[in-house]
Amino acid sequence: MPAVHATDPLDQPWDRLAPLPRELWLPGLVTAVGSPDRRLADLALWQDALQAGRLPPAEADFGDRAASAPLREVVGELGLAGLCRGTPALVQQTLRTLLWHLDRLTDLQPRLTRAEAIAQIAAEFRAAWTLEAADLEEQLVLLQGLGDLAQLRWDELRGHLNARPWREVQRAQAWLEQLPELQALIRRLGRSERSLAPWTPPPAERPDDRPGERPLRAVETRLPDLPGELTGIHLSGRPERMLASEAVMLRHPVLKKLWHARHAESRLLSWESEAVLVDWRPDPLAPPQRQGTTAEPETRERGPILLCLDTSGSMRGAPENIARAVVLAALRAAHESQRACRLIAFGGPGELLERDLTIGSAGLGPLLELMDLAFDGGTDIQTPIERAVDCVHEAAWRSADLLIVSDGEFGCVPQTLQRLDLARERHGLRVQGVLVGDRETLGLLEVCDAIHWVRDWRRYTEQARGEEARGWSPVHSKSLTALYFPNALSGRAARHLDSSR
Repeated sequence: MPAVHATDPLDQPWDRLAPLPRELWLPGLVTAVGSPDRRLADLALWQDALQAGRLPPAEADFGDRAASAPLREVVGELGLAGLCRGTPALVQQTLRTLLWHLDRLTDLQPRLTRAEAIAQIAAEFRAAWTLEAADLEEQLVLLQGLGDLAQLRWDELRGHLNARPWREVQRAQAWLEQLPELQALIRRLGRSERSLAPWTPPPAERPDDRPGERPLRAVETRLPDLPGELTGIHLSGRPERMLASEAVMLRHPVLKKLWHARHAESRLLSWESEAVLVDWRPDPLAPPQRQGTTAEPETRERGPILLCLDTSGSMRGAPENIARAVVLAALRAAHESQRACRLIAFGGPGELLERDLTIGSAGLGPLLELMDLAFDGGTDIQTPIERAVDCVHEAAWRSADLLIVSDGEFGCVPQTLQRLDLARERHGLRVQGVLVGDRETLGLLEVCDAIHWVRDWRRYTEQARGEEARGWSPVHSKSLTALYFPNALSGRAARHLDSSR
């Protein structure tokens, strides 16, 4: 059994620094109030308690109950413990400022009495964090839904919250709250899990739910003297059915008189025919038979997300705000269920931004980069779709769904459509579209399996006024081409006719 080595007395109490983060070493070593051993021991208690979102016990007073108790009360009054939950950077900053104000107690004496000095440091600590925590709670709630805050330092956290792209994130969050259906669509993307509910509503009546059906029998109805099968020769007065031997008499100067006489007497040799109608009717004498049940295809959802985002100039304004809200929703969905999410932002030729919206602080970088991205340029859809198809052939993205966010102003070449069809056949790829515009284009109809229309897209801008603010749309249907020019649709695009109106 190995020997247990006791801590060297020369290392005490400084051995308690090892479990603490380096950001707390200096505040733990500088001990102007209290005792070093109590400060280091209680510092660990404070850190664990704040990390869990609760106040530390009153006994953790850093060796000076009278001086630390008012500071602990301020932490409780301002709700700093709740803000610190799951945010190590904020925990460390709270403890650093608390210990700094606590050590100022010696600087205020003997100019102030001890009671007055304690009251002043408590007031200064309260004033500093009242301003700091004014809007921190809402921002931290949003930030915690986008990544792992345990990997952020305080300077990085404050840098993110004070940057212009973060203000765009907050605006995107406000728009996202008005798009619940779009959020639900994004949460379902992917094919890694079995769905508890079908992707599309089931039919009102399934074959295996119907009562037993009786076999059908053929019922023939014969209609004499109507065009149909020839059954013989008979005498009639209908010239259109006469035999050829009767017709030649019309060319003879004498026999034509005989023809007119036979026609008047309805004695022309003519073909006899009858029409036969076959009607399939249930046989009342046969026993009922139940159709065999067929297994419905399994519906799957919640897997990796491949997000193709249109950043062309036509997306500027309200469509740009909706596009950013979609990215925010995708990152949040990926963070909540530990899914992979890849952003492929495209513009004109050569303008492609591909980033992984990973779990953790590293995923915030691509998000903020997109929020600061200008929406301009042309539209090249081939490159991002082909890149997404390449990803689907990789093992990590094989169960991913492709989501295209665009105003529909693009077209797709046949070679790219063939690659999409191959990915659908081999891996079950589903292509969902988010239409931020007034109408579908042939390109959008040919690429997507289903299209979610944000009809009231004009309202998602700060400058929306009047009818635009109420979500007014000048068109009644997104499928104007299908309604007024149906012959212009290809076979691929025409599959949306039943569901696009």
